[in-house]
Amino acid sequence: MVAATILVVDDERNILTSVSRALGLEGYDVEVAGSAEIALEKLAKQSFDAILLDVQLPGIDGIEMLDELRKQEISAPVIMMSGHATIEVAMEATRRGADDFIEKPIGSDRLVLSLKRSLELRGLQRENRELRRRFGPSESLLGCSAAMDRLRKQIELAARSTAPVLILGERGTGKELVAAAIHSGSTRADGPLEKLNCAAVPEGLIESELFGHEAGAFTGATRQRRGKFERAHGGTLFLDEVGDMPPQMQAKLLRVLQEGEVERVGSGSIVKVDVRVVAATNKSLEAEIETGRFRADLFDRLNVVPLRVPSLAERPGDIPILAEHFLGLACEAHDRPGKRLKPGAMQVLEAYRYPGNVRELRNLVERLVILTPEEIVSEEQARALLPGEAAEASAGYFRAETSLREMLETAERDLIRRALALREGHVTKTAADLGLERSHLYKKMRALGIRKPGSE
Repeated sequence: MVAATILVVDDERNILTSVSRALGLEGYDVEVAGSAEIALEKLAKQSFDAILLDVQLPGIDGIEMLDELRKQEISAPVIMMSGHATIEVAMEATRRGADDFIEKPIGSDRLVLSLKRSLELRGLQRENRELRRRFGPSESLLGCSAAMDRLRKQIELAARSTAPVLILGERGTGKELVAAAIHSGSTRADGPLEKLNCAAVPEGLIESELFGHEAGAFTGATRQRRGKFERAHGGTLFLDEVGDMPPQMQAKLLRVLQEGEVERVGSGSIVKVDVRVVAATNKSLEAEIETGRFRADLFDRLNVVPLRVPSLAERPGDIPILAEHFLGLACEAHDRPGKRLKPGAMQVLEAYRYPGNVRELRNLVERLVILTPEEIVSEEQARALLPGEAAEASAGYFRAETSLREMLETAERDLIRRALALREGHVTKTAADLGLERSHLYKKMRALGIRKPGSE
């Protein structure tokens, strides 16, 4: 087994000697540096498994060197050391990325334990990244329907490229999960994944959020701040609800995509960035372009690899799989072990339409776990917790003061839509399932105003 290499950075010779001796007895290979400048020169020539770094150094101090390590994307764990430690210094070091903080005089047992823990944690993180790559980027996207199989294959193909991706889909379908799967399956998986919901940031602050700002750039800007693009350097930036981005910001976003550089608010200097952009929207951007609310050239830049996330109505066969998964998560989160759904309760969940898609299903299952005292959830309990008129609708198609013809049309329309969704819009297979001639099914669809899934 190859020994881990440790870089010790301290301006006190006796510290370098004692720490090197202690770590050498534990089987580590140790290099020393008397200043941050010397340490950075060594790091430019070779990699180290961990770094022990003194806070107070001549020239560049330990905190400044910690910033430089992160800027250079050196991922080795860093353990800070100080003979004048304060809670504020320790908190600042941790905030800037230090893995641990040790007070001088340094006890060898404490040092070795901290080093072992830090190395083990980084090893686990590497193993997790490897597992994500080995088993595919989209394991978290549950479902065995043809629509989900198709989406997972598209995600794997998109992840291998560096092109911008535009994720389309209704609210609650899991667009953020798709973005995370693309990132974790890409060559940028070791880099950061930054996220920004364009609809949630006030219009006056979105430029600062994306590009950062200098101290004094505007009221309240008391210190320099890096924006999402700088923080995502070497990784991925997920722009959720990009259709809600203010028009004046769209031009600036387009320039970043074209030039690969940003300018902080209040700064005249340019910062080069290497960022892959994945955007998502539940709007029709083509319609937004027609009304002048979205730039056609920005759409062309974002829409290099379009991915559409299917609604839950298009994959009703996945509802039991998702419901069981969410049931387990909710039971664990709320300490309600052993809860199960009766077959009738599951049928109630399968019959509901879910305008909020997977997110609404998850919320509904969590509501069942919290508000149902019994271990086994009954059909009546599931129906009682459905929102509004859905509870009544789940009991059947009967409506008071409604003609039989209208009730039959409602039932036929709902059943045909569900059958089409189950067969991914394949009319011939749907007609066979329903025991109808293909031409007869087409007539019924026209009469009831039904279009194939995905054609609306």
